Amino acid sequence: MTELLIRGRVLTFIDEPKGIDDTASYLTVDDGAVLVRNGKIVAVGEYTEISKTAGAGVEVADHRPHLVLPGLIDTHLHFPQTQAIASYGAQLLEWLNTYIFVEEQKFAEPEHAAFIAGRFMDELLSNGTTTAVAYCSVHPQSVDAYFTAAEQRGMLMVGGKVMMDRNAPDALRDTPQKGYDETKRLIGKWHGRGRAHYAISPRFAITSTPEQLEMSQALVAEHRDCYVQTHLSENKDEIAFATSLYPDAKDYTDIYARYDLLTEKTLLGHCIYLSDREISVLAETGAVGVFCPTSNLFLGSGLFDRDRFDKLGARWSVATDVGAGTSFSMLETMDEAYKVLHLQGQRLSPLNSFYRMTLGNARALGLQDRIGSLHVGADADIVVLDSSGKSAMELRMRTAKSLTDELFILQTMGDDRCVAEVYVAGKAMKGRKAPVRALEMA
Repeated sequence: MTELLIRGRVLTFIDEPKGIDDTASYLTVDDGAVLVRNGKIVAVGEYTEISKTAGAGVEVADHRPHLVLPGLIDTHLHFPQTQAIASYGAQLLEWLNTYIFVEEQKFAEPEHAAFIAGRFMDELLSNGTTTAVAYCSVHPQSVDAYFTAAEQRGMLMVGGKVMMDRNAPDALRDTPQKGYDETKRLIGKWHGRGRAHYAISPRFAITSTPEQLEMSQALVAEHRDCYVQTHLSENKDEIAFATSLYPDAKDYTDIYARYDLLTEKTLLGHCIYLSDREISVLAETGAVGVFCPTSNLFLGSGLFDRDRFDKLGARWSVATDVGAGTSFSMLETMDEAYKVLHLQGQRLSPLNSFYRMTLGNARALGLQDRIGSLHVGADADIVVLDSSGKSAMELRMRTAKSLTDELFILQTMGDDRCVAEVYVAGKAMKGRKAPVRALEMA
């Protein structure tokens, strides 16, 4: 039996905050502790009380005065685009053809896929992200590399092979049957193995023929417990192209609806230019719109309208969308989310930002029983945040008067330098280990 007591200022959300003063939406313990046993959380609360329940000689990782939170969650990014981040000067379709399709062809080589997969996972962990939902390339070996790297680190990850059979280079195309066969084999190999979850991944309507979407439909029907991920209404030229390819559809969203691809386990990247009808369809089916602020700004795509999603009862989550997204950091992502919404007269409180990065994104994935909050029985995926991780932040923190002040400073100024430690299933991963000592038992 392995046991660890993580000490610090515990913060975990219980529900979505209804306002800046909604203290009932979260639990905070100034001198708190999380007791981890065999990768699971077995107790949370005051350090003096929790330490009494720990075994004799349990190790204590003392992170005071830092914040101890659930590991951060990213619901949409592209692992093969890790080296294409910060590619200059194009909007979506030109960017795909100029940079991304060139980069993704490299993943035919298993050695390259394995190398990037390792670096990708380490970048996530360095930024406090313990779970992510990612696209692999069209190559099955990229999926093997992705899940192997996650398994080596013990991470709960969601991912899948991109399916594309048109409007892409020959080297990146499969066929409807090949896409089906390879996806089915990969689901059998990886889905439910350890902490791995598979996502059926037709890239988007532009790169999939009706025949391939029919095969995707069959896969979803056969594997109801798998996720589905694709892209929707990111760019005006994309919308015009997609709807021209499916002229019988009412709109872009209806393309996916016609193939039964909209379920409670469906993640739809971007969702910027949706009509009220389309958002209502998402609400009815339970599909999740994924807000990718740094990507939407970088590619000049547009602004996500959160208030309409909330008004119409549709679900949404937040993500980095690396490599159109410009940072692996969920903190930096929420900083941009704040600005995107602010431009539209919509507010994003620091409480809501940290809720989204943790419990909110876990709920979007239907994994709130396992990740996203520090509760008994949860997987011990934990991040420790240092609000004075940069000199300018340390200076600003001298004037902070509340938890919400501190969270907003972290959200606005924070990056990987503020991540003091990351635990995956109770194992320290960041490398900058806290002082560890034996608990002195009375």
